[in-house]
Amino acid sequence: MSNAPAKTDYDVAIIGAGPAGLAATVYAASDGLDTIVLEHDVPGGQASHTSLIENFFGFPDGIGGAELARLAGRQAEQFGAELIVMRGVTGSGGQREDGLFAIEIAGGYTVNARAVIGAPGMIWRRLDVDGVEALLDRGVYYGAGRSEAAQCGGEDVVVVDAGNSAGQAVMHLGTAGAKVTMVVRGDRLGKSMSAYLVSRIESHPLIDVRFRTEVIGVEAGDDGELSCVCTNDGDRIAASALFLCLGGTPRTGWAAAGGVRLDPAGFILTGPDLLERGERPADWPLARDPLALETSVPGVFAAGDVRHGSTKRVAGAVGDGAMATALVHRRLEELLGAA
Repeated sequence: MSNAPAKTDYDVAIIGAGPAGLAATVYAASDGLDTIVLEHDVPGGQASHTSLIENFFGFPDGIGGAELARLAGRQAEQFGAELIVMRGVTGSGGQREDGLFAIEIAGGYTVNARAVIGAPGMIWRRLDVDGVEALLDRGVYYGAGRSEAAQCGGEDVVVVDAGNSAGQAVMHLGTAGAKVTMVVRGDRLGKSMSAYLVSRIESHPLIDVRFRTEVIGVEAGDDGELSCVCTNDGDRIAASALFLCLGGTPRTGWAAAGGVRLDPAGFILTGPDLLERGERPADWPLARDPLALETSVPGVFAAGDVRHGSTKRVAGAVGDGAMATALVHRRLEELLGAA
């Protein structure tokens, strides 16, 4: 467990230490705001599972997600931010009469903040089909990186999904010499994958992409390890490993409990998306529209993958974090003017 919070009250509390949360933390702390960031796991979010981010601005040779998070965390601490890791948010006491937001965290601690940025990201989406849970870590894995790819040279493997994380996994595996079958529910890769990855996958001799295909089960061999993957077209693909790169679902339990409005998929609604036929929601308490990344609760902002309509890219998350911090300043100035 991380250390307990050093104090009780802060200018801004940031929930989540993925790219959006860390960017918000760096900018908030460097602007002189008393800043705390709360993370239930290690910093980095889903980006930490990406062994090489090749299209992130300023890194022509790419940068590992975990390395990017480590550098950002160190930068935030140099500006005076307080990082609390391995202590997630367990609840919210809502906004107190004095305007501070009360946030409950693991270990029985409560911190208060004048503004909140929610950037907790997402959790891996699970594949609920026969055999998957029984074969986890015995041939079935969530996510994939270079370390896994290096162990699969010469093997038959299957990768599920068509997002950038799946595309990167497929390329790492193919480059390591694995024969890769990519299982895609849709009819093309370009819907959810960057063009540079699509081009590389289409030209790679060891990668076979199967469209309009879904995994309906997995089977073990006599050794108890994965032996084949069953698909909805009746095929049984021999494989020593199945990598599930299914993206994630938003971590928004804390938000709903605090009165923050969500879309039907559980993502946080912000700014213009809160307007109803161009009008402010009936329960919106201020004489202005919600700010761009502001939620249905004034002073609570959302950034990164957890936000409805976000681009689901590392650079987009970083931009959200920086913008959320700028909007926090506007909210704090508004509170000061009303005092």
